[in-house]
Amino acid sequence: MITTRFTELVGCTVPIQQAGMGAAAPPELAAAVSEAGGLGMLGTARRGLTAITLADLLEQVRLLTDKPFGVNFIVAPVFLNGTSTLPPLDLKCIEIAARAAKVVEFFYGEPERRLVEMVHAGGALACWQVGSREEAIAAAKAGCDFVIAQGVEAGGHVRGTTPVMTLLGEVIAAVDVPVLAAGGIGTGRAMATALAAGADGVRVGTRFVAAAEAAVHPEYVAALIAAEAQDTAYTEAFSVGWPDAPHRVLRSSIAAAEALEGDVVGETTGWDAGTDPSLPSLRPRQDHDGRGRGDAALGGRISRRSEAYPSGGANSAGTG
Repeated sequence: MITTRFTELVGCTVPIQQAGMGAAAPPELAAAVSEAGGLGMLGTARRGLTAITLADLLEQVRLLTDKPFGVNFIVAPVFLNGTSTLPPLDLKCIEIAARAAKVVEFFYGEPERRLVEMVHAGGALACWQVGSREEAIAAAKAGCDFVIAQGVEAGGHVRGTTPVMTLLGEVIAAVDVPVLAAGGIGTGRAMATALAAGADGVRVGTRFVAAAEAAVHPEYVAALIAAEAQDTAYTEAFSVGWPDAPHRVLRSSIAAAEALEGDVVGETTGWDAGTDPSLPSLRPRQDHDGRGRGDAALGGRISRRSEAYPSGGANSAGTG
């Protein structure tokens, strides 16, 4: 048991927060992390999310654990405000999450006091994952109970542009609330380094993608496990639907997408408006000659330049 300001604040026994990785972070993963002593996070960047489906997901978490857990929301303007083809985030979802979870977290938008106050009104703690010292100060001024400093090493969508240890030092010096470090942290040694540098905890994402409870295609898990540091790329290659949002992916996914003709790689089956399958099944798009072309992407209706995270919908909230 390691006690920090973060563990005392949220009521966990291990200073680890699991990243809220969209549909890759289902109730089973959030509950498993919380049961192990960390802070599990339910991802909401998933297809078909409504107040009704979120309430069902939250109930699933509660049935699996009585430990503290959190809920992650992506609040980039394109999702918070909506577009001509995408409805805005239903703020009732935030209210529902705040009544059910210990923590409600926001990512990829400028910190807003109204959202933080909505969380506090529901009885939960509010936090914001930030990518700069200025954004951390804004989050603290908005009333956040803690912040996550995300370095450029993070997987999934990346807010940070500087190395995590550099950013961590800047943020710790600028705010009084607990600060977690995120980005490239996947070992006990990396966690110890962050704690020694003054972090109150760490945020881990990609490492949890390989967990049995994560809703991720096994081929992607195998690719992650086999990959080394040089096998990732910081890019904006997959940007349809969420422009100007850099992300870190496996280089092989970029190469595979660029090798294919057309915009659509494949389609998943078994999806309806209200649920995400725990393991989407990829049905290859068929060419005129009958040959399938769907093995390069995993999840959703995959466009060559749309998904930064093979199974996580819009976040993938930055795996951290």
